[in-house]
This record gives sequence, structure tokens and C-alpha cells, in this order.
Amino acid sequence: MPKVATQASVSLDGFIAGPENGGFEYLFAWCRAGDVEVPTASGRSYKVAEASADYVRDMIEGYGALVVGRNQFDGMDGWGGQHPMRVQVFVVTHSVPEGWAPESDEFVFVTEGGVKAAIDQAKAVAGDKNVGVGPGIVAREALDEGLLDEVRLDLVPYMLGDGVRFVDTLGSAPRKFGEPRVIQGKKVTHLIYPVETNE
Repeated sequence: MPKVATQASVSLDGFIAGPENGGFEYLFAWCRAGDVEVPTASGRSYKVAEASADYVRDMIEGYGALVVGRNQFDGMDGWGGQHPMRVQVFVVTHSVPEGWAPESDEFVFVTEGGVKAAIDQAKAVAGDKNVGVGPGIVAREALDEGLLDEVRLDLVPYMLGDGVRFVDTLGSAPRKFGEPRVIQGKKVTHLIYPVETNE
């Protein structure tokens, strides 16, 4: 059954980006730390340890649509017009960015209904594949609204000291998760947590 999952590379102190939106050389060092090449739809490849290869393949092949926030979209400069996973991306925003169509094969700007509306639209497009939810505000809102099935953390052996947190000011805290599936890679530990219902 398809899942709605959020996923991010996270430092030991909980950051998905360091000060001044940096630190990515540490957060994503694991993507270049091995000998197994895993190609993406964009033509680029991961070079990961054997232990991470199936996890990365599942990530690349398993998502049928993505939901991200405007901060992530702007921070990545709209991925140059096409996300590297080559799936439709639903951007939760108050307004359509200048120079962009409200809807295209690559991006849909969801200006009404918030995260729930974006996830509902993404599910319709994804079919029997998973929906990926970007970290940060969008992930927090999805958790608060009970819309996530899974949290996937790529925990890296670095501390960044400051920056952008994976999730901040969670309204539904404390939040309960099931036992994680753990995959030990090189320069990363992949943790896959099922989200449990708060009682």
C-alpha cells in the first residue's frame, strides 16, 4: 500500500541545513561514499555503499509525487525547472512565484487548502507509488494533521551547530513512532520510523 513519507539527511544535532543554508557537503557525503552506482532519472548517480543501494533505489523508484514547501522550492531555485526525480512536485505556497505557471507537468503550486490539499493532489497523481513530503514546515504540518505514515531519516555523523531543523515547534508533540527499520550504510544510518497514532 502506498505511503506518505517524509525523508531527509539529518545531522546528529537535528539539522537539515547548516548556518547560512550550508553544510550540505556533510549532510550528503554518504551519497558519494561508496562504490555502488545508483542512477537517477535525471542522469546523475549516487555512489553509495552496498548497504545503502537498495534503500536509495527504493527512494528513487518508490515515489510517484512530491510535496514541498515554498522555502525548499526557492532554496533549490525550482530545481532548474524539473525535479531530479522527474516526478510532479506540489508546492505549498501562499502565491505562485513570479515567472511560473500555476500548474505544469513538473510543478503545481497549491495556494489553497494547505498541506492536506497538496498531499491529496499528490496521492491522485502518484497512483500506487509513495508520496514524498519535504522536511521542515511541510513535514511538521503533515505530522500535526496526521497525514504521514512514515519518517525516514538519513542520520549522518556530523553536528552542524545551528541552521534549519528537520522539524521545529511540533504542535502534536510528544509524537509516537514505532520501532525503526535500521540500515547501516557508510557515513550514514538510515532510520525508517512508522508513524503511530497519538492517543
